[in-house]
Amino acid sequence: MKTFKTIHELAALVGTEIGYSDWITVTQQQVNQFAEATGDHQWIHVDVERAKAGPFGAPIAHGFLTLSLLPRFFALAFEIEQKGMGVNYGLNKVRFTSPVPVGSRLRAKLTLIKAEAIERNGMQMTWAVAVEREGVDKPVCIAESIGRSYA
Repeated sequence: MKTFKTIHELAALVGTEIGYSDWITVTQQQVNQFAEATGDHQWIHVDVERAKAGPFGAPIAHGFLTLSLLPRFFALAFEIEQKGMGVNYGLNKVRFTSPVPVGSRLRAKLTLIKAEAIERNGMQMTWAVAVEREGVDKPVCIAESIGRSYA
């Protein structure tokens, strides 16, 4: 994990690949809990036996579950020592480019593509995020994520 003293130190690295998060494993329990939270109970996610005979050979994570892991990936990739708080501001682009079978290990590659000073001594940062599945060349999700950090 990389450590930055301030948000301004990190913001100075626009155009730089900041690094990778640690790997995390997607479990059936997470998929089931996500289905409960969102009401998306499609069988390819929650019916394990039926999903084994389906097009992916196993249950797969919801695309939005994969996307919802972005804050965790950021937390596993770097920290800012002198940061008051951070908030999600939105997304410009998102694509779910490959399925995520339950049991997959994922990590994210994070590249800072833009940083702008905002009110209250804050910084709005735009990130290129590529979520990778262990053992697979093609990312499972690519996104442009915008966050705001405040000192």
